[in-house]
Amino acid sequence: MKVLVIDNEPNLRTAIKALLNAFCPEITVIEDADGVRTGLQKIKSFHPDIVLLDVEMDDGSGFDLMKQVAHPSFQLIFVTAHNKYAIEAFQFSAIDYLLKPVDPDALQKSIQKAIHNIQSKDLSRQIEFLLHQLNGKHDHDKRIVLKDIDNIYFVRISDILYCLAEGTYTKFYIQNSNPVMVSKNLKEYENILEPLGFIRTHHSYLVNPSKIIRFDKSDGGSLILEDNHSVPLSQRKKEWVLTLLEGKN
Repeated sequence: MKVLVIDNEPNLRTAIKALLNAFCPEITVIEDADGVRTGLQKIKSFHPDIVLLDVEMDDGSGFDLMKQVAHPSFQLIFVTAHNKYAIEAFQFSAIDYLLKPVDPDALQKSIQKAIHNIQSKDLSRQIEFLLHQLNGKHDHDKRIVLKDIDNIYFVRISDILYCLAEGTYTKFYIQNSNPVMVSKNLKEYENILEPLGFIRTHHSYLVNPSKIIRFDKSDGGSLILEDNHSVPLSQRKKEWVLTLLEGKN
C-alpha cells in the first residue's frame, strides 16, 4: 500500500511519515511533496493508493490541487488546522480529515478506513460536492453525503425528515425515498445538522422542524411529520416545539 504525504511543512511531513511507519504496517511505501505543483507531479509518477493532503500550502490549497486531478484513483485524507469552514465542508461531503497536530490513533483509524474504501470510485463526485459546499451556497441548497454498505447518496438537507439512532448507527428517513442506514452515531450528525435548525426531540431522534405538521397530544405526545411519520417528543422539548408550530401558522 503506497501513501503520498503532501504538505508544505517539512517537520510535519517527517512526523506523519514516522507515524505511518510506526502505527500502520499495511503501508509499505511512503513518498512526500511540498506543494500543489510537486504534489501533482508525484500523483502522476508515484500512483499512490492514499493521499494525505494539506489544505493550505505556499503555492495554493489542497482544493486547488484536487481540481486538477480529473479522475482520482486514490483515497483522500485532508490534513488541516482548525479551519471551521473547511471542516464543515468535509463533514457534509463525508470526506475524511485529520487535525493538526496529527494524532496517532486518528491517523491509524483514517488509514484503516481508506484501505477499506480503496475500491470506491466515488471520490470524483465527492470532491465536486465538497467544492460545491465551499462555494458558500445557501442553507436550503445544502446537501449531505451519506454512505451505507453498498452506495453513496447525495441528499438535500431539506428532504431529510428525521434521523433515528440505532446503536452506533444512524438511520436517515428521507422524503420520497427509502431510509438510509449510516455507520456513524446520532451525536455526530447532531453536530452537523443542529446549526441548520435540526432539533433533538428525544435521545434517539433528530428532527427537521420544517417537516413537523402537528403535535399529537395522545399517548404522552408525539410529533406528526410529513409523509405521516410519527416521532416521540420529550417533556422538556414540548413547550419549545409548540411555540415553533404556532410560529409556522
